[in-house]
Amino acid sequence: MREIGNIYLSWKRGAGGRRYIVGVLKKNSVDGVRFRYIKDGVRDAKAEGFSLYTEFPEIDKEYSKNVLETFGQRLIKAERSDISSFIDFWEISPKYLDDTYYMLAHTMGLTPTDNFEFLANYHPVKGLRFISDIAGLTSQKLPANTLSVGDKLTLRKEDTNPYDKRAVAIFKEETKIGYVKVIHNRVFHKRDLQHFSVEVKALDVNGVLKKAFVKFSL
Repeated sequence: MREIGNIYLSWKRGAGGRRYIVGVLKKNSVDGVRFRYIKDGVRDAKAEGFSLYTEFPEIDKEYSKNVLETFGQRLIKAERSDISSFIDFWEISPKYLDDTYYMLAHTMGLTPTDNFEFLANYHPVKGLRFISDIAGLTSQKLPANTLSVGDKLTLRKEDTNPYDKRAVAIFKEETKIGYVKVIHNRVFHKRDLQHFSVEVKALDVNGVLKKAFVKFSL
């Protein structure tokens, strides 16, 4: 798992809302995984309705017990009948199904019941591959036929972006589709963009392009 650094907990109020980084999980070989809140992110998110995780109620505390056990409850159970399609979608090796840290990073811990995401700060190691959805699609309101599964996309850094100095835009030819998610975009500042490939993995359309998952490969 050399490709996974810290994992950041993000939250947003709903579709199209601003994404706030409210916490971070850090893993080391001495004492496992620790979790702490990021105070500035929590402060800003609270104005949008965010509340602290029930199991981690103290903003000033660094938690070292039951971190993966708590967050791991979000993950699909290995005995589920649809586990094979889940593995195929996220392109996960079955050997990592019991590795909660890996699974949170590579599936973002997504559930249909809340607006939390776990965003890994990836390292550009040989063979890196991860799947993420494109940020900013809701505001773009692009036609449903803008993308097709299998399309090859390109990346462009936006160093002058007023909201994120690490912003990386995603294009299909000359059409801007959206952005690489915050935190995920850091890996593209550690290695030249031409070394990465970007391919459309899955789409959710309803008159317009609602969501697009893409595979990033190094």
